[in-house]
Amino acid sequence: MSVIIILLAASISVAALFLAAFLWGVKSGQFEDDYSPASRILFDDKPTQSTPTKK
Repeated sequence: MSVIIILLAASISVAALFLAAFLWGVKSGQFEDDYSPASRILFDDKPTQSTPTKK
């Protein structure tokens, strides 16, 4: 029975850690850019200038 209590405490602490990390990410603005990821696929990237290699 004591193993269940230890596992329960460990799982609650891991869940609290993930919740704190998520709240920190929201507070620091990690999830505010919701426009550009959806429209970034629509625009072509400019081709890079490749320099010819010498053999």
